[in-house]
Parts: sequence; C-alpha cells; structure tokens
Amino acid sequence: MQGHALNVAVAVSEEGVVDANSYRKKNEYFYQQYDLGVLDIYAWLEFCLEPLSRYSMTELEAFHHQFMIQKVEPIMLDKAQNCINRHKEKGDTVLVMTATNSFVTAPIAKKYGINQLLATEPEIKAGRYTGKVSGIPCFQSGKIDNLLPWLQKNGESLTGSTFYSDSHNDLPLLELVDNPVAVNADKILTKIAQKKGWEILNWR
Repeated sequence: MQGHALNVAVAVSEEGVVDANSYRKKNEYFYQQYDLGVLDIYAWLEFCLEPLSRYSMTELEAFHHQFMIQKVEPIMLDKAQNCINRHKEKGDTVLVMTATNSFVTAPIAKKYGINQLLATEPEIKAGRYTGKVSGIPCFQSGKIDNLLPWLQKNGESLTGSTFYSDSHNDLPLLELVDNPVAVNADKILTKIAQKKGWEILNWR
C-alpha cells in the first residue's frame, strides 16, 4: 500500500460497478488508519478484495486494463523507472513488495519492467477470487514473513540490499536491509530517516 493505495474497489468504481462515493470514503478512512500506523490489515483486505469475488477473471482484467490506461500510466514516475533501470544494469535483483493485492499490483510492476513481486495474495478457488486473503498479508512485519522464504527459495540474500519505501509501516524491513531509503516519505518516516541518517529521496 504505497501512498494512496491503488485499490481494486476504486478501479471498479471508475466503471460504475460499485458506488464510487461510498468506496472512496471508506478507502480514505483506511488510508488515514494506514497513515497513522493503526490499520487493521484484515479489515482493509476484506474491503478491497470483496469486489473481486463478484466478477469473472475476464471482467476483472478488463476493469484493470482501463484503470491502468486511465489512472496508473499517467502518474508513473520517471525517477522511479530510472532507479529501477540502474539497479537492473548493475545486475541487482529487483523485487516489489507491497501490501496491496497482486491483482492490482502485478500489471503495475510489469509496466515498470519488474518481474519479481511479493504482494498480498487474494484467495482463488475454482478459477475465481473468493474475496479472502491467502497466506500472510505483505504488510509491516508480514513483509519479512513473506520475504525470508522467497530469499531461500531463490538463492538470494539481503547482503548489500536496498529497500525503498514511503511509509513508516515498512520500518521492520527498512531496519533489516543494508541500505534503507525513504522516498516521497510520510512525516513519521521522514523524521526517523533524518534521525538515523538514512537516504531521503523525492521522486515527484
């Protein structure tokens, strides 16, 4: 959940499938809780995953395709892309980690040229989303819970690792890597980064 979370509920609201005002208000409430560091991750996931259960994969892919074109691609950051390209040129493994579900984030990561993604996974049964979460949400310390098995499976380590984040919710992982970087950071993370001497960047 980076900044204002890219949320499938908002995506489908753009198509008139759900009540846009109601979903935006509730999404804003959850964002405020996230910003304060008190988000109930399971309540948020219940909210943003439930719409997935109403539609077929084909319908959802059509919604998301339009969302990418109309909302995501116009705000993609050149400085972020340049940073990704530099890491890839050095031979670094580039991985996106996000609390937002993989249905929403996988096409965005792919658009940036990133093939590795650890996101909160929506549950799928009989070829449809159930509206529930599968496994541990990739949020706060849950990022580490998802990352460590991934590192072992892929023969990777955190030696020389860099993690870019905009949120104090990511402090568990920021404190674990070798090179923590605050990017477009919230006020709490900015203060912590200044105190700890972490690199601070602005990509906007």
